[in-house]
Amino acid sequence: MDIQATFDALADATRRRILALLVDQGELCVCELSTALDESQPKVSRHLGVLKDAGVVLPRREGTWMFYRLADDLPAWASALLATLSAGAVADFKSDRRRLKAWSGRPQRSAA
Repeated sequence: MDIQATFDALADATRRRILALLVDQGELCVCELSTALDESQPKVSRHLGVLKDAGVVLPRREGTWMFYRLADDLPAWASALLATLSAGAVADFKSDRRRLKAWSGRPQRSAA
């Protein structure tokens, strides 16, 4: 993992909010992230691309849905940083989580 790329990816507030949600939820589809963040799907997808290129998240396709989760091989320092982020370092995180929880259109996941 490139440390500079990781910190560059974390420099954006929307990407930090995405990561906080992924730490909290484990795996989310682009549509769930878009709803939780109240942002357009293309914007969320661009941010996810940056996080993927930095090695922070991994994609998984299921039918028409694209799901993302934290990378399996994150170093301990990166995992600790993301756990701290999720624990409250992001001001909008509570609102994001509330919007996600209230959304009735969440996709069903198959047993992976």
